Amino acid sequence: MAQAFPLAKILDRFEGRVSEDTTVTDVPCLRAAPGDLLELCYFLRDDPALQFDFLSDICGVDYHPNTPRFLLVYQMFSVPHNWRLRLKCPLSDPPTVPTVTPVWTTANWHEREAYDMYGIAIEGHPDLRRIYMWEAFDGFPMRRDFPLRGYKDDCNPLGVPKPDVRGKP
Repeated sequence: MAQAFPLAKILDRFEGRVSEDTTVTDVPCLRAAPGDLLELCYFLRDDPALQFDFLSDICGVDYHPNTPRFLLVYQMFSVPHNWRLRLKCPLSDPPTVPTVTPVWTTANWHEREAYDMYGIAIEGHPDLRRIYMWEAFDGFPMRRDFPLRGYKDDCNPLGVPKPDVRGKP
């Protein structure tokens, strides 16, 4: 017989710093601030009653112009218990979050993707550099305010002019 997911154990351990996201119905889902992320991830991996030993994905979301603007979504799996868990981490602008590569080494590539596509700064990452776009690429293409045709430059003559620091073209 399958064990019930111990959501109360996680919520009690973090005493209001971690909450349940009740808008999600397919898997258990938690919300945590960036300051609690690393401690929570270690707990989810190391606690014998949980054993979330597999991080399957990290996805970025941009809710521009809403605040908080960004969200990192962590999808994880406990092989011993056959449980899935989603963890949402809301981020302000500019977005910054600590790396979870010490917990799950597979986070390395996922975090690089979030940086490359959304400009989410991953503090403490061992090799934070672009993974899809070239290093000189200007901007983050998955942000909702990034122009569809990109910015105009030598390689992209059909792009829009890049606004200056005051926001005017």
